[in-house]
Amino acid sequence: MSDWLDHSVVVDVDIPVETAWALWSDLEQMPRWMKWIDSVRVPEDNPELSEWKLASRGLEFTWRSKITNLVTHQIIQWEAIDGLPNRGAIRFYDRKEGRSTVKLTVSYAVPTIVKWMDGLFLGRLVEATLQSDLNRFRDYAMAAKQQQSS
Repeated sequence: MSDWLDHSVVVDVDIPVETAWALWSDLEQMPRWMKWIDSVRVPEDNPELSEWKLASRGLEFTWRSKITNLVTHQIIQWEAIDGLPNRGAIRFYDRKEGRSTVKLTVSYAVPTIVKWMDGLFLGRLVEATLQSDLNRFRDYAMAAKQQQSS
């Protein structure tokens, strides 16, 4: 028996929504800003699928995900089709004048006993990590913007 834990984090970025979208939609680049993601591979023959590897503190998890909803410059939504049970979405909001907001929502299944015993600690750890990942994305995006300007 398992329960789903949901987490959402947000970051404002001084880049156009099109640039934020372009960076995130290249899934194989995510390990550059997502601490726990070791690798992402998108098969050339099926870009709706992706193979993920999460590694942290000696633990390793893998899964395959399928994009379930994709609206350019607005949302990339996914769901795991095997391996580590998870789903989520990355949403993009155009704030005009070259600014955007990025919102990441991640849900994952944990055994009911884990949620009951330690859900608060686990939730705080995951949200802090996801927020750090989004902050690293903001820094990565700003560095990419600086390189384009040079």
